[in-house]
Amino acid sequence: MRVLQAMAGAEYGGAEAFFCRLAIALQKAGLDQRVVIREDVRRARLLRAEGVEPVELPFGGALDFRTGRGLRKEIKDFAPDIVLTWMNRATQKCPRGKFVHVARLGGYYDIKYYRDCDHLIGNTQDIAEYLVENRWKRERVHYLPNFVSAARAEPLSRESMYTPPAAVVILALGRLHENKAFDVLLNAMVRVPNAYLWIAGEGPLRSDLEKLAANLAVRPRVRFLGWRDDVPALFAASDLFVCSSRHEPLGNVVIEAWAQGVPVVSCDSLGPGTLITHMDNGVLVPVDDAGALGQAIRMVLDDPRLADSLARRGYETYHERFTEQAVVRQYMDFFERVVGG
Repeated sequence: MRVLQAMAGAEYGGAEAFFCRLAIALQKAGLDQRVVIREDVRRARLLRAEGVEPVELPFGGALDFRTGRGLRKEIKDFAPDIVLTWMNRATQKCPRGKFVHVARLGGYYDIKYYRDCDHLIGNTQDIAEYLVENRWKRERVHYLPNFVSAARAEPLSRESMYTPPAAVVILALGRLHENKAFDVLLNAMVRVPNAYLWIAGEGPLRSDLEKLAANLAVRPRVRFLGWRDDVPALFAASDLFVCSSRHEPLGNVVIEAWAQGVPVVSCDSLGPGTLITHMDNGVLVPVDDAGALGQAIRMVLDDPRLADSLARRGYETYHERFTEQAVVRQYMDFFERVVGG
């Protein structure tokens, strides 16, 4: 079985991070694969450190002819049984050939980019249903979930983040973008006195969010950490994880929190709302409701027994459905099935 994977993602992002985790895990599982990525020093270094040697191509716009030639050459040289492309651009750049073309979608993308594919992967059941509703045959649509690592780390020093050692720490992760609704979370922090908020992520709204935090008088208790590679250490130092997203197709960050044994409060956007059973493995509140979010945060922080129960049930959900071993097995079975078919 030979699989060529192509990813033309952004510098940072959830899909990009999972692509790296999956490529590394498939390599460890013994898959004969070739990995093609958009030119990215950081991503290439991460893959090489784990034994995956990537081919780097520009994956530019309409006048980028080098990527098409490069992909054709890699496909000709490697002769894959399957080409797995990630999202729109890599899928568009993929030539036709004597292989099974599979595309993996992590959102509700325009299906016009996927008309030449043989099979599509959705990383949630709802995305898979969206594809079927858009006239893809059900036998050509497949649900394969993400996984996250449960590897733990020593807690990051709170002093290093200018946070009192005994303070309550709330953690949030994600791109500083309107979809993540960090503005709602900052407004909720007004209702959670004395707690500190660490936001790990980067994006176009950083300046606006910093100004909002100052205007709300919560800036002294908010730390904008930028993009981080030490997420397990951040989780280990935190008391609660909050997902405030308006739009979150999967909610991979929720699974990460579960794997790290941290209780979760989340807005009821599509992905987290599908993952979380309210008051069992997390707490759900309406989207864009800072008052309800602040109230839920205080409820969990003020009730240690509830926080412990949410963390325990969250970890159990992770262990049942989202471990590396379980998801890699599903991918390997899927590869065998579509080539055999």
